Amino acid sequence: MVDQDISSTDLTHGVQALFFDVFGTLVDWRSGVAREAQRILGAQGHSLDWNGFAEAWRGEYQPGMEEVRSGRIPFSKLDVLHRRNLERFLPRFGLRNLPDDVLSELTLAWHRLDAWPEVPAALARLRARFRLAPVSNGNISLMADLARRNGICWDAILGAEVAGDYKPKPAVYRAACAAFDLAPAQCMMVAAHSSDLAAAAACGLRTAHVARPDEHGPGTGEKGPTVPVDFAAADLADLAGKLGV
Repeated sequence: MVDQDISSTDLTHGVQALFFDVFGTLVDWRSGVAREAQRILGAQGHSLDWNGFAEAWRGEYQPGMEEVRSGRIPFSKLDVLHRRNLERFLPRFGLRNLPDDVLSELTLAWHRLDAWPEVPAALARLRARFRLAPVSNGNISLMADLARRNGICWDAILGAEVAGDYKPKPAVYRAACAAFDLAPAQCMMVAAHSSDLAAAAACGLRTAHVARPDEHGPGTGEKGPTVPVDFAAADLADLAGKLGV
């Protein structure tokens, strides 16, 4: 998928900003949500398949955002959608009539996820050369909390809340480029999901795939891109090396 005959210097010529998908690409949502659900619901006396709980919640992610993308409901922050999605699937786990404070604390589980081990140091390396920003479907407060938890320093927080829509709608990628006063070709989208990269490339952005083969559990994530990309990397540290930092 990558033209290995083109040097990294040629591929990065003119690129000034790197945009990052966050859930799955930079942070391990599955382990984090499972851990937080066990902490919160375990204290209430519940015993569940915690990984299954995390996967079920994530399974509601795209359907929830599609309601916004399709225009069926007005734009809502991801925290709001996460809460709606939570209430939608809880009965599958035999959970009903949980107190509001428990539901609110569960919703904030997404604010307390841990980065994949190499991410903070690799982002610090990349920031020496490029402007960095998340272009995530997560809302600004969520992105800020994840950054503070994991020692990440952004130049801006961009994405769905800035654009008023959800990826992979073109407006999200275009709004990120415009926020930095850059042309799409001066920006590179970094993600572990080929669909995200295909949408960004269609808007004229450069693209880099980061493998997260265990995102949904052992051996369940993307080991490599399924679409043409400018770079394919084993992890974010590998990408930093390929970009010459």
